[in-house]
Amino acid sequence: MTGQMFGFSANRRIIAGLLVNLLSSICIVFINKWIYVHYGFPNMTLTLVHFVVTWLGLYICQKMDIFSPKNLPVRRIVWLALSFCGFVAFTNLSLQNNSIGTYQLAKAMTTPVIILIQTTYYKKTFSTKIKLTLVPITLGVMLNSYYDVRFNLLGLVFASLGVLVTSLYQVWVGAKQHELQVNSMQLLYYQAPLSSAFLLGIIPMFEPLSGDGGIFGPWSLPALMTVLFSGVVAFLVNLSIYWIIGNTSAVTYNMFGHFKFCITLTGGYLLFHEPLSLNQALGILCTLAGILSYTHFKLVEQEEGKSRLAQRP
Repeated sequence: MTGQMFGFSANRRIIAGLLVNLLSSICIVFINKWIYVHYGFPNMTLTLVHFVVTWLGLYICQKMDIFSPKNLPVRRIVWLALSFCGFVAFTNLSLQNNSIGTYQLAKAMTTPVIILIQTTYYKKTFSTKIKLTLVPITLGVMLNSYYDVRFNLLGLVFASLGVLVTSLYQVWVGAKQHELQVNSMQLLYYQAPLSSAFLLGIIPMFEPLSGDGGIFGPWSLPALMTVLFSGVVAFLVNLSIYWIIGNTSAVTYNMFGHFKFCITLTGGYLLFHEPLSLNQALGILCTLAGILSYTHFKLVEQEEGKSRLAQRP
């Protein structure tokens, strides 16, 4: 009975984490796109704002005794901090230089890359059934984005780099949490300021400091408030990413990411009366079928693993 209650409580926490990630991830895409289109705020500076607000949010959480910091050697999280910079910066640059559909299409390629990395370098195995679920998900995302795909060379480069660095980052997050025996907040608490320091050192080389479009340019109050709000939402996104990967897996997080993509398209159709073609509708159904198949096969494998452990003398 106690085990059932513990399992139910754990499932509720996982569902809550997924919902927070769902809402914040969808929100941050549209907020950032709005900032780029209507204000032209510099990309790397926006990324730095996200990092700083994330650290401040974690500092407040720590003062409220929500978690206890753990001393970590900087050298063991340097590559994670650098990949965090690349993960956020390249995905923001992809969003800035591509349409939302193209941006989402590129993100869909993260799951196969993660499976490739984990199979090649971490010797992790995936069943044929799990691998086959990538087919309907990829086909569905491609169908959804078909009429919105407008690749340009710069956008393609940023999207490709974003996929590679994001895949490495998500794999390393899960590995580092287990290696260092820390939870999501403890790891992010040390990694966010380190990533901020890296960005602070290179921003002056890539973005103007003054004048129109500069870091200290004549920004309006609405622009600054929107940027600050995006930082708060980014804090929720970053925290939920760490929590989901630490409590499930990087592949599960990406599968959930495809579900968010379908919700974004469906929400646009229902709330903003955006046109939804037959091919896009089929793509949504195809992607959802892949996600449901993945979830089903993953649960079956977990139950089989528990049964084998229970049968051992």
